[in-house]
Formats: sequence, structure tokens, C-alpha cells
Amino acid sequence: MAVRSKSSKAWLNEHVNDHYVHKAQKDGYRARAAYKLLEINEKDKLIKQGTVLADLGSAPGSWSQVAAKLAGSDGAVFALDILPMEPVEGVSFIQGDFREEGVLQEFESLLGGRPLDLVICDMAPNMSGNSVTDQARSYYLCELALDFARNHLKTGGCFLVKVFQGAGYQEFTAQMREVFQSVQVRKPDASRNRSSEIYLLGKNKR
Repeated sequence: MAVRSKSSKAWLNEHVNDHYVHKAQKDGYRARAAYKLLEINEKDKLIKQGTVLADLGSAPGSWSQVAAKLAGSDGAVFALDILPMEPVEGVSFIQGDFREEGVLQEFESLLGGRPLDLVICDMAPNMSGNSVTDQARSYYLCELALDFARNHLKTGGCFLVKVFQGAGYQEFTAQMREVFQSVQVRKPDASRNRSSEIYLLGKNKR
């Protein structure tokens, strides 16, 4: 049996004792990430009854669960991930690689030409351990998500995306400012302090 490294032991210990992990289990959410979206939504009111949105990088589905509940039967949630995702009531899901043109076209056909109120993106690449490579891969996904938001959001729509501080951050923020009237930073309590992840919120698509 493989010996766990100190860092993975520390992660496991932190995970087992994590308030949000226990809360997610109790509340029926598939991951602690649900509380990041709930907290941001509490502040910014992005999802309400009737909201039509896309959830990019949706597996295991906790953001889709939150979104479907908040958008209600008058809204619509379209989700996409390279990984499989157990069905979520009220969510239309496609499994596929967002970087592939065919998958993107299939997802666009699912939207049926409906302009979106919101695009949310909690995507991250498979981490290789090489910080330079991982950062570049992460921002490549972010740029694809921004491009999708630019093409499918209605005027005045919003875009919430996970990014990692470091190389590429300033450039990506500048790209978002070209598309949205305001770009704000969110670091919800459920996001671990030691993590360099933050969320950029683009409001009011031009």
C-alpha cells in the first residue's frame, strides 16, 4: 500500500475535520463548493427565480444543485463537464471536453439559442504539480469560458469564474474588463485560506 505523503495526510485531516464538508453531507450537497456559490449569491444576487444559466465544469454537481434550486422551475440550468455527473433535477447535462469544438457545438445546441443571464465556471485542470504548467492550463480554460460567456450571455449578463492568483491573473482580469462593465473579486469563507483560488465576477456584459 502506498505511503501517504505528509501533505496528503494534512489534506485528509483537514478534509475530515472540515466544517463545510460536514455541512454539505448534512444539507445533501455533493461537495463543499456549494457554499462558495451560496455565499457569493447571497451577496450578489446572481441566481434568482427564472434565471437561465450555464454551469461549466459542473461535476460532481454541487453548483448545479444550488443553481437549480435557486432558479426554480421558471429558470434553466445547462451543465457541462469532462467527468460524469449524476443527474440533478432541473439540470440539462452534457459530458464532454469543453476544449473540443464538437462538444461545444453539442452544448450550444442544448441551449437552443437561448441567451443566458449567467455563466458560472468552477473548472480547474488536472493538476500536474508543475505550477507554471498548471497555471497556464487553468487560464486557458478560463479564457475558453470567457469566450463562451461573451458569445452566449445577454447584454447585462454576468460571469463568475474561479481563477488562481499568479501568472496570467492580471492579463485575464484585463480581458474580462473588455467584456463587462465591472469586474470584482470574491473570496468566500468556504474557500480555504491557504488556497490561491479566488473568484472573478464580471457584471453587466457590454
